[in-house]
Amino acid sequence: MTTPVAVITGAGRRLGFYTCQALLDLGYRVFALYRTTTGEIDQLAARGATPVAVDLADPASVDQALVTIRTRTPEVHLLVNNASEFTADEEEEADLARQAARLFQINSIAPMMLMAGLSNCLRAGCTSPAEPTLVVNITDIFVEKPNPTFAAYCASKAALSNLTLSYARSLAPEVRVNAIMPGPIGFLPDHTEEEQARVLSETLLAREGGFDSVVQQIIALLDNQFMTGALIPVDGGRRLA
Repeated sequence: MTTPVAVITGAGRRLGFYTCQALLDLGYRVFALYRTTTGEIDQLAARGATPVAVDLADPASVDQALVTIRTRTPEVHLLVNNASEFTADEEEEADLARQAARLFQINSIAPMMLMAGLSNCLRAGCTSPAEPTLVVNITDIFVEKPNPTFAAYCASKAALSNLTLSYARSLAPEVRVNAIMPGPIGFLPDHTEEEQARVLSETLLAREGGFDSVVQQIIALLDNQFMTGALIPVDGGRRLA
């Protein structure tokens, strides 16, 4: 049997690292895309993953990463566009414009480049009509419930959500394209106790989901071959609060 191939962005930390670990456990050959070398990338490499350095803010760097991947494998069975940048809006107009351009490049244009640039590899990985390959885009519950303090970020993730639907149509039937919309799955170190308490008070299940909650949903999408164009919240009900 052919070893399945996965490409994961943002592999050097948090959700991307946990996703790579889970896929290695499942026997995938993993291309771990990262911007900054971390101990987690070293761990993945030690397990057999192929680290690929890329700056998603630089289209030329994304193009080079695509060349690297396509040179090393003719087939891709899973693409997870996980990496993103999350910042509050700048106050100055000129700064906001530059920030928005960067956020759209990282959070929506780079994933689009990867979906388009790997489309032939994804189609080649489809062995039968009953076993299409899979793209998972990690968006955000802010797609449906935007936070005005992070308007540029929210808009960039909304663009990725719409791209999910577009590519679900254009890559069918050989490739399925879905999105996962996380909520509070893992607080950052700079979140204060007060900020964490406020977020959890707005979450129906009143707790963090943990990175495994999203990894489990990725695996569920791998198992369910009849899902495409789905936008799936994994948020403990926060979008409803």
